[in-house]
Amino acid sequence: MEGVKCQEDQNLPRDTYRIAYAIHFLLGAGNLLPWNALITAVDYFGYFYPAKHVEKVFSIAYMSSSVLVLVLMLSWGCWSRKLSFRLRMNMGFFMLVLSLMVAPMLDWSWCRSLSMRKSSGAYALTVASVVICGLADGLVGGSLIGSAGKLPKQYMQAVFAGTASSGVLVSILRIITKASLPQTPQGLRTSAHLYFIVSTMILLCCTLSCNLLYKLPVMRHHQRLIGDDRLSPRPKFWEVARKIRWPAVGVFMIYVVTLSIFPGFLAENLKSKLLRDWYPILLITVYNISDLVGKSLTAIYVLKSIGKATFACVARLLFYPLFAACLHGPKWLKTEAPVVVLTFMLGVTNGYLTSVIMILTPKSVPVLEAETAAIVMTVFLGMGLVGGSVLSWFWII
Repeated sequence: MEGVKCQEDQNLPRDTYRIAYAIHFLLGAGNLLPWNALITAVDYFGYFYPAKHVEKVFSIAYMSSSVLVLVLMLSWGCWSRKLSFRLRMNMGFFMLVLSLMVAPMLDWSWCRSLSMRKSSGAYALTVASVVICGLADGLVGGSLIGSAGKLPKQYMQAVFAGTASSGVLVSILRIITKASLPQTPQGLRTSAHLYFIVSTMILLCCTLSCNLLYKLPVMRHHQRLIGDDRLSPRPKFWEVARKIRWPAVGVFMIYVVTLSIFPGFLAENLKSKLLRDWYPILLITVYNISDLVGKSLTAIYVLKSIGKATFACVARLLFYPLFAACLHGPKWLKTEAPVVVLTFMLGVTNGYLTSVIMILTPKSVPVLEAETAAIVMTVFLGMGLVGGSVLSWFWII
């Protein structure tokens, strides 16, 4: 076996400039870029819909539709496998571009007036665009993670580092566009339009990269080694889920905790007299940077034990009393510094543990089950997102 592996390593084409890694990183970024763009523009949507709990509604609409697509991909496995990876990715990115342009297009259609503000019709269309974004995320994310699960572990690490980088990118972009224009209603709208347009251009670059990926010699080599499994029977969901039940529980717990705190609690429940409407943007940026740090750490060191990683996921429940203390505790805990530190820790643990579990789990099952295992993990991740989004409402009660 070692001789065969050495032979395969010798025949492996060189990934010049690590282009395959970079494309997986970019596709991971593109997958979550629209969602991060929507939640980072909390000041923009808060201006138009001040009476709505925008962050919490967006989270439930997005996460629920994303999980729905993942479940359908598993239920209709034969149908979804007849669609090539490239076709599924192109369809998904088209939907992501569409969803991201709805908000500025609605604003332009109501231009020269403030009639869009508090409009129930515009709000319903905005939420519908978030649902479309979630559907596209399920399609792109499920396809991308499923594909990366069959490849060497560095590609899965690239995908999840990319998802984290998108949050940092849109946070920086939002800060630049917001700071560069007057702090007036018109300045807010113009900065948001510029922000959405630049984000859309990045998505178009992702679409182009997706179509180039499997033309690379190194990716063709991996594809030959894996073989065409579209005609082979897909392993059953619950059989694979039973084998990976503990990491599935772990990734579920990660996102229940994270989404019940981020973005809704950070953006809506915590206030700062000093930073005012910059405070939620600052906290979201801190979270996104720390999430990227956590996911990048797996390029240096990956925890070897799935059991230890799962225990660490459950231990994140400690964030609940800590953040509750920032809301209801002593005055010094309600200041900006403790909240920023806790937000940083929330992001680092989210990023590192997600990346570790998603790297280790597909490698713990036979190769033919690796793609299904990756999609199963994505389903449980999505279920955690939905559960966390629902729990985030309890901060209001």
